[in-house]
Amino acid sequence: MEKLEFSVEGSAARIDRWLANQVDSLSRSHIQKLIEQGHVQINHKICTSKKYALQIGDQVEVHIPAPQPLALDPEPMDLEILFEDDHLLIVNKPAGLVVHPAPGHATGTLVHGLLAHCQDVQGSTLSGIGGVERPGIVHRLDKDTTGAIMVAKTDQAHQHLQAQIAAKTALREYVGLVYGRPSALTGRMELPIGRHRSDRIKMAVVPEEQGGKAAVTHWQILQPLGNYALVKFRLETGRTHQIRVHCAQMGWPIVGDPLYSRGRSLKVNLSGQVLHAWHLSLKHPVFHTAISVQAPLPIDFVKLLNRLQQQANLKPMNNLLYPAPTVG
Repeated sequence: MEKLEFSVEGSAARIDRWLANQVDSLSRSHIQKLIEQGHVQINHKICTSKKYALQIGDQVEVHIPAPQPLALDPEPMDLEILFEDDHLLIVNKPAGLVVHPAPGHATGTLVHGLLAHCQDVQGSTLSGIGGVERPGIVHRLDKDTTGAIMVAKTDQAHQHLQAQIAAKTALREYVGLVYGRPSALTGRMELPIGRHRSDRIKMAVVPEEQGGKAAVTHWQILQPLGNYALVKFRLETGRTHQIRVHCAQMGWPIVGDPLYSRGRSLKVNLSGQVLHAWHLSLKHPVFHTAISVQAPLPIDFVKLLNRLQQQANLKPMNNLLYPAPTVG
């Protein structure tokens, strides 16, 4: 276990923010986890509040536990790798694949497949920051949302990528098909999100004073399709089900969404909601070069999009189908 010691010399500040400024290698979210787990002491007493206001002269100790050994069994899986080096990889996740183990999904997750993949790459591993069940997982995608997801192989990469997401310098863009048609060509949805009061599986728009967390989604219509629309989304925050909840609240839910568009059907078989994490843009966590990766749309999405385009007498948007990753 690594131990860091500090003496507070400046003005009062929240413990999590102050530590994030003192230790470049630790993201604020990682620091908050250390606080919650009792690994931070102030004046030799354990502090479990990330909002604790430090005072001049306070002595701060941070105990950083060694990464937990992985207790999951690798499972060979056919993964579509969009980018990979010794520090991170980016995968095009298919519909139906759960990202990490959770109740009801003890095996067969993306994490299990990643562990098998990394075993096959000599000297490769996954970051231990996410713990035993979430090694390397920097951000998540819903089970039935497809597309690009970044995974850290080292703790340094994990911390750097999380910091980019927190600082909003990592660009995450999605494309989706929605029922209905937004009234403008572009817009911004700023609606706090929290757990649904009566249905614990669902999320909902919940006022912040009632526990909702700030959530911001930017959107742009790429192509009107009669009673539907192809829309691009850019996440400013990353709440659970954020795009799906925001779209449903606006009156144009994601096509095929089993939770937020019930009662609507295109009478076609879909493997999940028609929402795809299309584009990731970030800085390499070690070399600081720009990485831009676009994930090809899944077959179901392409077929449905082509059908709606034909019905509306519109040409296909082929630039979304076969993009190539770029590194510069």
